[in-house]
Amino acid sequence: PSPGSGGGEPGPPLPPGTFWLTRIVLLRAIALLYLVAFLVAYHQNKQLIGEKGLLPCKLYLQNVKRYFKGKISLDALSYAPTIIWFLDWSDMDSVLDYLSGFGLATSAFVLVTGCANMILMAILWILYLSLVNVGQIWYSFGK
Repeated sequence: PSPGSGGGEPGPPLPPGTFWLTRIVLLRAIALLYLVAFLVAYHQNKQLIGEKGLLPCKLYLQNVKRYFKGKISLDALSYAPTIIWFLDWSDMDSVLDYLSGFGLATSAFVLVTGCANMILMAILWILYLSLVNVGQIWYSFGK
């Protein structure tokens, strides 16, 4: 504190070029977009790409696997990059709900707390990428 100013005044202003406000606004805006995207996915995945959906993603992944000679190889992963390859496909509706729910919780955490690091943002990107790549025509508008 400067002399005679008392102890209640804030410290010196931030130097120009720190972009702290821009970072806060940008990361929370991205978290809000992810929150809306995962909320929509949570409500629509069963009807669109679930077990009894219009275009079941389980059938799509089986066809991709069959095309690559029945193996989950690097070629299959690069054709349809999704973490669903490594999960249990017996109840695909639950898998889709868990992916959407985990993405919803992670994006809500980033939105509310503002705590966004590279790991959390990468998790959000991977989760949404996993849904988009099995969404077929329903998620192809962004490709």
